[in-house]
Amino acid sequence: MYSYIKGILTDMDEESIVVETGGIGYHIYTTGQTFRYLPSVGEEVKVYTYLHVREDAMLLFGFLTKDELKIYKLLLGVSGIALAILSVMTTDDLRFAVLGDDAKAIAKAPGVGTKTAQRLILELKDKMSLEDAFEQKFEKTGEPAENHAQGTKNEAVQALVAL
Repeated sequence: MYSYIKGILTDMDEESIVVETGGIGYHIYTTGQTFRYLPSVGEEVKVYTYLHVREDAMLLFGFLTKDELKIYKLLLGVSGIALAILSVMTTDDLRFAVLGDDAKAIAKAPGVGTKTAQRLILELKDKMSLEDAFEQKFEKTGEPAENHAQGTKNEAVQALVAL
């Protein structure tokens, strides 16, 4: 329903923010990772959103990047612990943990045990690829592709060593 909301950040607490646009204040739940990179209250912000409709509530969740929103949607398909995981891990960290079968890293999220982390890895491994992980990392750096040649090789070697 809402792709994103762009407006003035008017309020924040530990788990949510309020973004005012067009005279309406939207209450948006967010992750710890998103919270760390928010601007100060009174500044403009653009938040990519997901509207979760339940029998008893309509909840709006927001993220600063499309990538974080995409990973959140993948996690929703697996379990109800998406916000907990994305609060303690970046999307890149999660991709590398899933692709590297690192259940311990995922289990660091509150409410996520080793068995849940292993199930998450099983269900997400075929939905993620190493190429996507590197592609997302390069998009975040903003450098031209030719500058990544040596860096890509080094990161690929590090990723393979981790696997």
